[in-house]
Amino acid sequence: MVKASQKLALPAPEALRLKAQSLAVLDAIMSPDWQYRYYSFNSKWSDGEMMVSMTDSCGDNFFILFNWHGAILKGFDHESFMSPWAREDQPLWPGLFEGVPPEFHEFLKEPAFDIQNTTFCMWRKHTDNAWQVGPIEYPEGDEGGDGSEQLLSIFIGGPESYKQFALEYYEKDPSLELLRCVYRHEMLTEELIRGLNPEISFADLKHDLDEIGYPSVSGGRN
Repeated sequence: MVKASQKLALPAPEALRLKAQSLAVLDAIMSPDWQYRYYSFNSKWSDGEMMVSMTDSCGDNFFILFNWHGAILKGFDHESFMSPWAREDQPLWPGLFEGVPPEFHEFLKEPAFDIQNTTFCMWRKHTDNAWQVGPIEYPEGDEGGDGSEQLLSIFIGGPESYKQFALEYYEKDPSLELLRCVYRHEMLTEELIRGLNPEISFADLKHDLDEIGYPSVSGGRN
């Protein structure tokens, strides 16, 4: 038996947060229309909490919550054998949430995170040296796994991964050097924005940048 989620070399919570903010900013630039975006980031989700979400056109999703203690995430791959819809009585896969620390229990009660549709869950406190998963048993030889490797792979790669994503999904070919600027959390300027998408301006992004908490010429770093 293997624990599929543990194969992922996800960044530590703080590095993951920074990358998630970069993805949300890039999606806001690539797609002014919210409904067509994949990645979003809410730096003001709650007191001391930030939230990341991804939803695609197939019904797959993931949510990440950052708080004072670290981060917890859950995801849903509708094609996974672990999907509750793949079994007649539609239960969640055994062990998914077993071992989740008390510091993250509120995450499991939040309706917005679609907990009833989950195929993987991972968490990491700042005091942990690796991401944790429950004591889950996976059938031998299954190649699909829980969907985590596919849905979270964008966090493993760098700007090149987002460039490929933009080519395939938005049918746009953003400059790799400009993508690197956003991945490095360089100050967002009008020039940088228009270099990535000439059809959008800094003013168009004001609300998004405020919510994401990304550094820009009109605000400080968060």
